[in-house]
Amino acid sequence: MAVVALLAAALGAVGTLPASGAPSQGPRDAVRKDSAREDTVRKDSVRKDVEGLVRDARFPAALVATADRDGRARHYTAGVADVRTQRKVPVDGRVRAGSNTKTFTATVVLQLVGEGKVDLDASVETYLPNLLRGDGIDGRDIKVRQLLQHTSGLPEYTVHILKDVFGKARHTYYEPRDLLDIALKHKAEFEPGDRWAYSNTNYVVAGLLIEKVTGRPLAEQLTKRVIDRVGLRHTSFPGVGDEGIRGPHARGYDAARPGARLTDVTRIDPSWGWAAGQLISTPGDLNRFFSALLGGELLKPAQLAQMRTTVKVPDGFSEVKGVRYGLGLTRTPLSCGGAMWGHGGSIPGYYTYPGVTDRGRAATVAVTANREPSRGAFAKADAVVDAALCRK
Repeated sequence: MAVVALLAAALGAVGTLPASGAPSQGPRDAVRKDSAREDTVRKDSVRKDVEGLVRDARFPAALVATADRDGRARHYTAGVADVRTQRKVPVDGRVRAGSNTKTFTATVVLQLVGEGKVDLDASVETYLPNLLRGDGIDGRDIKVRQLLQHTSGLPEYTVHILKDVFGKARHTYYEPRDLLDIALKHKAEFEPGDRWAYSNTNYVVAGLLIEKVTGRPLAEQLTKRVIDRVGLRHTSFPGVGDEGIRGPHARGYDAARPGARLTDVTRIDPSWGWAAGQLISTPGDLNRFFSALLGGELLKPAQLAQMRTTVKVPDGFSEVKGVRYGLGLTRTPLSCGGAMWGHGGSIPGYYTYPGVTDRGRAATVAVTANREPSRGAFAKADAVVDAALCRK
């Protein structure tokens, strides 16, 4: 049966749990048995927004985590984890984090800067001699900072792989150098520093730089320097040939084109994302990561200031206007004034959008489709984070 024909059954499966709660029976059954808790749920405006992601935006499932500066956290789920079996969505389940991986990678590069092992304004050639050569491409002209900032002009490789995401590419293992070779077949987008253009290729090079400078695998460095350091218990970097998602998770769906039938793409070789998009995490862990990062737990003050130094990006990069990009970090205006820091990620099957304010409030939304099942669906997902961060 087509996935779209099963979505209606998911619309009522919405609930919330405090971080300390243990999920047992269905969310709605739980709140019916506890009138006091039901009152709390009704007063929580985030719950209504999460419902809308399934009912109105038509995502198969949505997972949201919020956290206040004092450590109070709440988790929300809507929809179903599997449209075929109608399995319940696990609270704070694992998702593919996509391009949120870039912030992890940038963090490690900046840690190396703080250790005096990397200079942001040195050329890529300094650390990776003869690696970047192509039509308008020369590693001697590209600075490390420009990789993290997306101002290098390096051409994108993912557009060529994703053309076949429902075919051979879905189960193909790519070495990082394979990804770079795809990119280097194409002309530079512009001269380094001339303008801004998002390119996953930048972060493949950044990952190779980490490996060259440390002499250790990227996965090990991300785990040791970031994941373990701040206690991200449900975040991991999949190994070679690991196409599944370990631990509780909702299945991910994609479509060949907008409006087409959704296909289950939970199992996929994520190696083509590598330093740009390979991580698996949870909304709660992403809140913890970005809160720790912005709170100074991972970087020295000088390097955190560099990360937060932003440049303007073209409209259309985000659903929200006025977004600026730092070093692997976005600054997004909030509807209530001020801004949030985060990134966001889209990978076959999943879309994630985290944000943290300077006052310590955090929110992350994850939905189980990375192609809009309805017009404006991703804008609705982003708006849930805005509303959670702006709530009184």
